[in-house]
Amino acid sequence: MKNTFVYQAEKSVIKLLQITDPHLFKDERAELLGVNTQASFAQVLKEIQQENNEFDVILATGDLVQDSSDEGYTRFVEMMKPFNKPVFWIPGNHDFQPKMAEFLNQSPMDGAKHLLLGEHWQALLLDSQVYGVPHGQLSQHQLDLLKETLEKNLERYTLVVLHHHLLPTNSAWLDQHNLRNSHELAEVLAPFTNVKAILYGHIHQEVNSEWNGYQVMATPATCIQFKPDCQYFSLDTLQPGWREIELHSDGSIRTEVKRIQRNFYRICKKKGINQTKVR
Repeated sequence: MKNTFVYQAEKSVIKLLQITDPHLFKDERAELLGVNTQASFAQVLKEIQQENNEFDVILATGDLVQDSSDEGYTRFVEMMKPFNKPVFWIPGNHDFQPKMAEFLNQSPMDGAKHLLLGEHWQALLLDSQVYGVPHGQLSQHQLDLLKETLEKNLERYTLVVLHHHLLPTNSAWLDQHNLRNSHELAEVLAPFTNVKAILYGHIHQEVNSEWNGYQVMATPATCIQFKPDCQYFSLDTLQPGWREIELHSDGSIRTEVKRIQRNFYRICKKKGINQTKVR
């Protein structure tokens, strides 16, 4: 896979931070269904820094900006600088990739999609965006790159990262926006016993489960949360959050989702919300 990043570290544990779905706007005061996304993202980052945990790399798994604005992407970069760690990104359904390429090309952002993490692990970042629609699909090019990279690194445990979800949320309105060709992903992964886990965002909720024998993790958005097990669009009252991941040298993974302590929610009480504005 092109754009390979090598993190050289003789350590038994690699620590990752995942943030996802900030949905920033051009206007810092803008709200998404009653939540100021700029303020909630800032609070998430503040509380992560207050914990004073050391991370090796940061994964930003899509929907960074809601309105394709230059200002949104510029502000995202500026807000990540205090961590002084490389930030690797993938597009979500709301992102505009030409703007991402233009503005996410400076430190601490890194466009690499193949991460060699220490001596034992690799992470493969996949582009599941289908521009203009909320659902996802992995192109044949992405599937071929995935297979090729796995074949060349059989000795490394592997974390696969994308934006769209594989497992159903049991919410009909949300599950229509899933990864449409997960069966093709499963076919590519099947021969490789070194693939340990799959990580994604998109669904604005926490998932810790299993899919085809792989550990599956989904992470809360840094803004609004979607309630699972709902036939119709519903917001949850849970707070914004992030995920911390430890990749151990024996192939095991330890992970924890954390949420902000400050209550940032003003739950939108309006009826008849147009869900396409969210997804």
